[in-house]
Amino acid sequence: MMQRTHYFFAVNIPEETKSVMKAQIEKLQQSFPFKRWVHYQDLHITLAFLGAAEREQLAAAKKQVSDALKDEGSFPLQIQGLGIFGREDSPRVLWADTAKSKQLQLIRDKVFSACEQAGFQLETRAFRPHITLARKWNSKTRFQKKMLEELQPDPLIFQGKEIVLYETHLTQLPKYEANAVFPLQSSTLEGEGDE
Repeated sequence: MMQRTHYFFAVNIPEETKSVMKAQIEKLQQSFPFKRWVHYQDLHITLAFLGAAEREQLAAAKKQVSDALKDEGSFPLQIQGLGIFGREDSPRVLWADTAKSKQLQLIRDKVFSACEQAGFQLETRAFRPHITLARKWNSKTRFQKKMLEELQPDPLIFQGKEIVLYETHLTQLPKYEANAVFPLQSSTLEGEGDE
């Protein structure tokens, strides 16, 4: 049976940050026997998961998101700490946390509303920004939450400069390909080198 392509909007994580996270993930792999680890090129923060989409509806979402973000600036984000979803003794997801960010929440709300205006039915769960690192605990030994505390990576700060519409390719690695990119305006807080 052929897999349908799925789409989602996400904050793109810059290459240099992904490279640091790649090294952190390799360390975590030595301690945590999860079944599937996310390819470092696939790291992102999901804003709105669309699922399968017809071309016209996807085009409408791109237009709505582009309009919604046209005046939005880039913003700093901090990756800090690790967390899990699922059962405490056998989690289904290991993720990296992000520090609370009003700008991230605002961008997410705008993207979410734009997708709804394009006719997408989206999950109504509260937004919990995170970066998925691994899926499906794969050991007879129970997961110990205290291991998370012992293996906390150093915080990482990066500039959120673009929102990306990704499409999934389940049979290849990395799995996610940029379908459309929505650059955010440069912020004056980004430092001297960024014009």
